[in-house]
Amino acid sequence: MKQLSLDNLRTFVTVVELGGYAKAGELLGRSQPAISLQIKKLEEQLGKRLFQKVGQRHHTNGDGQALYQQAKNMLRINDDIFRQFEQSSLTGRLRLGIPSEFATTLLPNIIGDFSKLYPDVALEVTSALSKSLLSDNYRNEFDLIMALRNPEEADEGELILDDDLVWVGDRQLHREFEPLALVLAPNGCVYRSRVINCLKQQTGSWRISYTNADLSGLTAAIKQGLGITALARSSVPAELDILQHPQLPHLGTIKICLFRPGSRHPQASDKLAEFIKGRLAR
Repeated sequence: MKQLSLDNLRTFVTVVELGGYAKAGELLGRSQPAISLQIKKLEEQLGKRLFQKVGQRHHTNGDGQALYQQAKNMLRINDDIFRQFEQSSLTGRLRLGIPSEFATTLLPNIIGDFSKLYPDVALEVTSALSKSLLSDNYRNEFDLIMALRNPEEADEGELILDDDLVWVGDRQLHREFEPLALVLAPNGCVYRSRVINCLKQQTGSWRISYTNADLSGLTAAIKQGLGITALARSSVPAELDILQHPQLPHLGTIKICLFRPGSRHPQASDKLAEFIKGRLAR
């Protein structure tokens, strides 16, 4: 009887969700040729092509779309089985450092599932700017740190997503962008630095109308019409809109990375990292 490789299926699902072999390879820690070989083996086993290439991105064809949900279900069952038998050995206090916007938009979808699977692990979360979380005086207080890095920065972090940096506001309130009012996090925020550097290259006028380190505070200010901000696409809350306008400059991309400063509970840290990567890859 034929058997599908779960490893090949996981690679297939990752390529679908990230849109390309190179990005899938970065997430899975494999070279692009290795990813291509896995997809080729899966296609040969099924006797079907699964992708069509459009530019630099790989898009599923009809057969690929049909396989995608079935593959996700198989991987979920596989992962649930391992979690079921591993959860009893996971104990202790796990200290997570994470930027505010992801604590607001990402963690609520993780904490409940993580706590149900690992009830003996106490999750302690600290929200702060990435620069603060990674500082020499602070980083060793954490088992796991999720942080933002500029594309040109090289460090020991594990890249989990190369995300777009986008303009965010309330489309009903913000239709004119001259002069441009901004609500931003304090100095040291990578979003703030990128926004200011991009706007300095423009001729339009702008001002910072409100500063707050917390996403909920920025969101409230945006809803009051005080201005717009910039966020990683994956962290945009449902109540805000991604804005596009000729007067808003392109902001480029931002790296979302995981750091393990020296966890006292590496198994629990790995599981939490797995949850974070799984949610961001969706």
